Amino acid sequence: MPLPIFGPREIAEDSKDTIYHTIPTFKFIDQKGDSVSNKDFLGNVTVVDYFFTSCEGICPKLSYQLQRVQNAEKFRKDFRILSHTVNPEKDSVSVLAAYAKQFGANDSIWHLVTGDKQQLYDVARNGYYLVADKGDGGPQDFIHSEKFVLIDKQGRIRGYYDGTSEAQVDTLITEIYVLYKEYQK
Repeated sequence: MPLPIFGPREIAEDSKDTIYHTIPTFKFIDQKGDSVSNKDFLGNVTVVDYFFTSCEGICPKLSYQLQRVQNAEKFRKDFRILSHTVNPEKDSVSVLAAYAKQFGANDSIWHLVTGDKQQLYDVARNGYYLVADKGDGGPQDFIHSEKFVLIDKQGRIRGYYDGTSEAQVDTLITEIYVLYKEYQK
């Protein structure tokens, strides 16, 4: 059975085809200092999260679980992890690189990104639908989520998982496999 597709849907005017929500355009900088955009992730199954390097709460748990996901999928050439900082003022490229090293991030698979706070927060709210609260990405705005988001090769949301739960991450790993099976049909 295929995984569901999350997010708003429209019916195309010229046909009865359903148009599913896709992740909007973005451009950030990863832990290597390279520019990455939404286009770099199209054609890949991607797991997304939001974190910050100085977090002493759930973020280390999330990163440990992403390490598990990376290890489970390390032989797939079309798999990526995309971790966005919620604290771009402090999470510079060098800080992200050190954090990536701490968690064994393979930089060809796992991209930890920083950039414009307003854009990072807008994508969280209106692209991944990670948080329901309103905000402007300004100095007083802060988001945080324990959720991982599974994105398919077309940029559509296929699942949400509690990244602090080993059982939920096991489900994510299984559903990544299910998603790849969909592409084999």
